[in-house]
Amino acid sequence: MDISPIAYIRTEFPEKFGIPRQSGLADNLRARIVFEPEYRNQDAVRGLEGFSHIWLIWEFSANRRSCWQPTVRPPRLGGNEHMGVFATRSPFRPNPLGLSCVSLERIDMDDREGPVIHVRGADLMDGTPIYDIKPYIKYADSRPHAVCGYVDTLPERTLKVVLPEECSSLIEDKTLIPALVETLSLDPRPSYHDDPERVYGLSFADLNVRFKVKDGVLNVVGIE
Repeated sequence: MDISPIAYIRTEFPEKFGIPRQSGLADNLRARIVFEPEYRNQDAVRGLEGFSHIWLIWEFSANRRSCWQPTVRPPRLGGNEHMGVFATRSPFRPNPLGLSCVSLERIDMDDREGPVIHVRGADLMDGTPIYDIKPYIKYADSRPHAVCGYVDTLPERTLKVVLPEECSSLIEDKTLIPALVETLSLDPRPSYHDDPERVYGLSFADLNVRFKVKDGVLNVVGIE
């Protein structure tokens, strides 16, 4: 089977670091799905506006490898414990495909690149290729009583974010602030990092956000 991207997504993440580990965790994150020219047909999205959520099938394009390993070390497990690749959502897979459920905000038919799909809660790097789009169907896709293996035993890890006014004032587009704070609250650091003096850098939109973490509090120390 020979497949090619139908679209590319435009997000605020030029790099992998800081991207939420799953879709839907940061609902303030907004993104645009721009179709390739041959798929820019309004008929192709007819009826999609009636759905609140959609599935995206995409490629881990920043993690292409010529080979794969049967086990990986999930970051959520501290990077030390091995799990079977098919028991994880690791990008290092035989076929590097991802699956994300995102909120459908609107479809812009009048955009010069239209139709353009506007979504929230995406966990994708800017420029990620999209291979398919499907509607989320509640009665078929929702499994409220699902058992999630080792993931069920992991604590939720969120941080309190302190964004000083002298830093927030440097952000010209104030609409980015809720999404940035929500992203930082999910703790972008690898789970095995715990150095309170270390300064991390997060590329977000056209910003370089520098921060430290200590005792469950993330302090933004600079924005460039």
